[in-house]
Amino acid sequence: MSRIGKLPIDIPKEARVKIDGRVIRVLGPKGELEYTLNDGVDVKIENDKMIVNRRSDSKTNRSLHGLTRALIANMITGVTSGFEKELEIHGVGYRAELQGRYLKLMLGFSHDILVEPAPGISFSIERGNKIKVSGYDKQLVGETAAVIRSLKPPEPYKGKGIRYVDEYVRRKAGKAAGA
Repeated sequence: MSRIGKLPIDIPKEARVKIDGRVIRVLGPKGELEYTLNDGVDVKIENDKMIVNRRSDSKTNRSLHGLTRALIANMITGVTSGFEKELEIHGVGYRAELQGRYLKLMLGFSHDILVEPAPGISFSIERGNKIKVSGYDKQLVGETAAVIRSLKPPEPYKGKGIRYVDEYVRRKAGKAAGA
């Protein structure tokens, strides 16, 4: 039995869960998410808890058991409290600012880069070099942060570029001085 899959999911008071056949809809103060269940997994609600069960012990159903439970738990967490990723910009002259809901990045290119947020995603900036990506869909928050990081990934010699706040950039030694 999956250690993750057999754990019940607590449903907080501010979240509402609806099950329509194979579709699960989660509504909360931050937004609404939906997920379509695979055929090998069943979900039932008992006493403000969701329980995920698999129909058989086939390899596919075993692998989907924990995954489905984790995705549903992330949906409930997202619509109640939300998710966020923090990025920081390192480099002389590298900056970020907000233009309406767009994120404007100045990363040493000949042009500025405008990043449009997906629906449900918002940006905030602290001190011009810390970017906070927040939203209620965990996958979309992570994907948006990864797209922003990919615009100028950190380089190993001086460490310039965009990185996650908790990311460690392994530095390399430069050219050796003349003999």
